Amino acid sequence: MSNMAVYLIGFIVLMVGLIYGANLLGVPQTWIIVGAIILAGVGIMTAVGTRRKDPPVN
Repeated sequence: MSNMAVYLIGFIVLMVGLIYGANLLGVPQTWIIVGAIILAGVGIMTAVGTRRKDPPVN
């Protein structure tokens, strides 16, 4: 499994925990969805940014 896949799985677990916590605190569902979309975007951008580049072919 690639590092990017492991990172995204971990980030999804983090998001689920934050969403569950926000739900328990009584945050309105609209704001939970907005936060989840923003977190998903940040997670994808970070995962792509930390990906190693392929070595050049000679």
